[in-house]
Amino acid sequence: MGVPSFYRWLVNKYPKIVSVASEAKNPNGLEFDNLYLDMNGIIHPCFHPEDNLFPPTTFEDVFSNIYDYIDKLFNIVRPRKLLYMAIDGVAPRAKMNQQRSRRFRTAKDNEVAEEVENMFRKQFKMEGKKILPKEESELSDSNVITPGTEFMYLLSKKLQCYIKHQMVNDSRWNGIKVILSDANVPGEGEHKIMSFIRAQRCSGGYDPSTRHCLYGLDADLIMLVLATHEVHFSILREEVLVQEDTVNSISEIERSARKAEAYSGKCRGWFKQNPELVPEPGSSRHTPEVALGSKNSDRFNEDSNEIKRRAPVMKKHFQYLHVWLLREYLHIDMKISNPPENVKMDLERIIDDFIFICFFAGNDFLPHMPTLEIHERATDLLIHVYKEEFKNLGGYLVDIQRIEDKKGEYVKLKRVEKFILSVGEYEEKIFKKRSEIRDRKLRRIQSELSNAEDAEDQECTEVNLGSSLGSTDHAFHAKKTLSIMGPSTDLDEKLTSSSEVVNKATNYSEVLNNTSELKQKLKNYIRSQSDTFKNGGLLSDKVKLGVQGWRKRYYEVKFSAKTPEEMERTRKSLVEKYTEGLCWVLKYYFSGVPSWTWFYPYHYSPFASDLKGLTQVNVKFQKGQPLKPFDQLLAVLPPNSGHALPEVYKKLMVDKDSIILDFYPTSFQIDADGKRFMWQAICKVPFIQEDRLLAETRKAEKELKGHERERNAETADRLFASNSSGLGEQISSIYESCPSLNQNDTIKINNMLSDGVSGFMHLYKEKDQEVFCVFYRLPLDYIPIPHLVEGVNIPEKTITEKDIVETSLWHEFNGSAPHRVLFNQNHNLKSCPTNKEPEIIYKYAGIRWGEGRGKIDNSTVQTRPSPAFRSHAQCVGNSFSPSAARASTSASSLNWRLEKQHAQCAGNSFSPSAARTSTSASSLNWRFEKQLKTVDSYNAWSRRRNTEEGSWRNSSTSNNTSPSWRQSQPIYSSSTGKQAHGRGQYVPKTSTDSWNTRSRYGSNNR
Repeated sequence: MGVPSFYRWLVNKYPKIVSVASEAKNPNGLEFDNLYLDMNGIIHPCFHPEDNLFPPTTFEDVFSNIYDYIDKLFNIVRPRKLLYMAIDGVAPRAKMNQQRSRRFRTAKDNEVAEEVENMFRKQFKMEGKKILPKEESELSDSNVITPGTEFMYLLSKKLQCYIKHQMVNDSRWNGIKVILSDANVPGEGEHKIMSFIRAQRCSGGYDPSTRHCLYGLDADLIMLVLATHEVHFSILREEVLVQEDTVNSISEIERSARKAEAYSGKCRGWFKQNPELVPEPGSSRHTPEVALGSKNSDRFNEDSNEIKRRAPVMKKHFQYLHVWLLREYLHIDMKISNPPENVKMDLERIIDDFIFICFFAGNDFLPHMPTLEIHERATDLLIHVYKEEFKNLGGYLVDIQRIEDKKGEYVKLKRVEKFILSVGEYEEKIFKKRSEIRDRKLRRIQSELSNAEDAEDQECTEVNLGSSLGSTDHAFHAKKTLSIMGPSTDLDEKLTSSSEVVNKATNYSEVLNNTSELKQKLKNYIRSQSDTFKNGGLLSDKVKLGVQGWRKRYYEVKFSAKTPEEMERTRKSLVEKYTEGLCWVLKYYFSGVPSWTWFYPYHYSPFASDLKGLTQVNVKFQKGQPLKPFDQLLAVLPPNSGHALPEVYKKLMVDKDSIILDFYPTSFQIDADGKRFMWQAICKVPFIQEDRLLAETRKAEKELKGHERERNAETADRLFASNSSGLGEQISSIYESCPSLNQNDTIKINNMLSDGVSGFMHLYKEKDQEVFCVFYRLPLDYIPIPHLVEGVNIPEKTITEKDIVETSLWHEFNGSAPHRVLFNQNHNLKSCPTNKEPEIIYKYAGIRWGEGRGKIDNSTVQTRPSPAFRSHAQCVGNSFSPSAARASTSASSLNWRLEKQHAQCAGNSFSPSAARTSTSASSLNWRFEKQLKTVDSYNAWSRRRNTEEGSWRNSSTSNNTSPSWRQSQPIYSSSTGKQAHGRGQYVPKTSTDSWNTRSRYGSNNR
């Protein structure tokens, strides 16, 4: 499921579900009992942080970053009872196909990036630009973040030491219990957390008012949390849109200065020859915790039980997503107006159905369905069809009460078939609109490319302007670098050596800027190459969805089905496996892994309209066993990552005599047909054959030595408790009373002493005097509770129908995205937080155009063109076609040429620099397109400064000293009695007589 797309949809649709999370003392009045960390959401950004000039280069650097990250999250949430850290272990086979495809693709992309970077480095060297040299790194391959690797083995050891250190030295940790589920415990991290919560809800000592907080970025977490039916649940995550805005709003010079300040103690490469630029170890400019160049480095010292930290990564903003508010929204938004008489409406079952229908929009275990795209508001369509067809369906789609039923009664396949076929009825409209949007984008891109040469003069001017500004930025950076040098005890001494310091700062700044420039150039190149529309992929669409015959072409191109008989056989096979997949995912989300060996055996999915005959599918799963860590590494890693395996296993990937060498192709097909960006392409790596793989690994396993066997072993969760806690007292008494107990003996945890944590433990042979660590296992015989736990305290409802954002179905809206407007009595009309602000319609200001000075009128929001929109064309005596205006090219070079032509027609001189200061390319095209029709009327109207109210008045003829503009007449709103203006906006002249227009792209930063 696309993480940004689904989360963005959810927050736009239900904006009150989120609130700011910070380390300030309880700013929202929230108290949490349990904090769960999906650790892979922490490991990856600490391993390869984005936009970092000095990324970590050693495992120890990553571990230090992880410590800081956990500390940050702990300080925000402040759990009172439990901290649960879950690292991804061996995944079910259904997930391995995605992991394998992603890792093969990553290895290939890294090869390309390496070649391009070497090319740019040679270019910079030829130009005489000094840059930071490449440095040997343990982190060159992010594929080591996979169970069974040396990195994951060391991470587990480090986290165990970190937990003990915190429980001994931090009073907030001393009073809680900590569970660590590392990579040697099978299962995905978030699903191990959900299994724990489901098991606790079924235990006798569970507190129904327990407040949970889960950290993670995956969109799946939202569905998983809803599936627990826990009310008091919040999801903590980075505020992704704010992160993007923060990064984009910082100039390269400022960013370089910040990085220089943060990492000045860890200089490398060229800076090793310049010790004067490096702060002295232990100086006042750094505390011991961040003095990276100091003797007390940022490494965990197991002997002294101390942790030293490196400089943290860029500060991030966090927010909570509150599930109890989301449940209120869903209660209102998915209300069935006319249910069947024999069906009792139940919010818990509505939520179960919501989770299930969202599987069609995307998940990690089935390929993406061509019909539905989250960014096209597919979820709105699914909800719409569900509500409209609920009575015809006959009731709910799933029954989680029967989730363990062997006959598959937990899903009503007959109803599911009716539902998805109803969704399929919209396919033609969706594909047609998608095709139209694609064609418009292609025409625009082709126009931009054809006009690229005409914009050279403008680019040259911008380069000159940037050069002049660059000197200012350079001076600023030098100033920042001087501050990095640290305070001097003698101000006079600093002043006397200022020239020397400035020279050093200049060199320091130059190298940092050059390196940053290289990285940005590399990023821009890779991004541009991934755009197939601009790199030879303009005609790469063999299926042509939306054009007659698309279904036949789809099966022919994707499945090589030539005849109608072959197409039907393929469709039936797809339907069977896709139906199995829906049942597998449903059980996985609500109950646990139904089968470790099942997987979907195709790279493509059927259309929604092809899912006929679901009731004929007999769904049964064999539980099976998870693979061992080294087996999974062989199943998902490409040959380039063979270094992560023991030598005996690596040979199976690279040895030309290996029996399974065909599992590791050096080249493979990447299907980008119909896709604009290469990251959307499908990586068609062949599926492994598990029986062949295991036959070879059983032989190799016998040759493992030392801790390699430990890396390949399956273990249990580790439970940590201080010796002063209630659970610690139970463990201590067992050690004293039963000295003969061994590691395989099972002891039931007394949940009266463990703050409600139920399960079983196995004691370690060694006993720690301060912090006890035992193996922990869940009870195996529990049945999940698919409803609220009895006695739960339900929060007071605060959401009303007015809090739900009204949206149109994507295929019915005449544009790329429907309006999203929130009506709230307690707030002004506001747009929802998206990467690109949604359009707000202003009264009497037209549609899809700038609002001018039109006032927002909550009582009358227009959905059609207003008289003000047409008055501009009428005032010059011409007819006007909005559709023709929108079709005009929006390239900046076109505006530049039109301004020059109009100035010449009016007999005026033309200043390119002044013309380029005008804003809103679309607004200029709109005006110029109409003005070109009648040059004679060009000077009929002139723009003049008017009253303080900013109104416009009729004017006769201008004095020809500047381009004339049509009059924008005031329009009065009958509902408000206030004067509203059309699109034009007068801006007082500057000293250079430049002029401006107000538009949605200029003044409103849209």
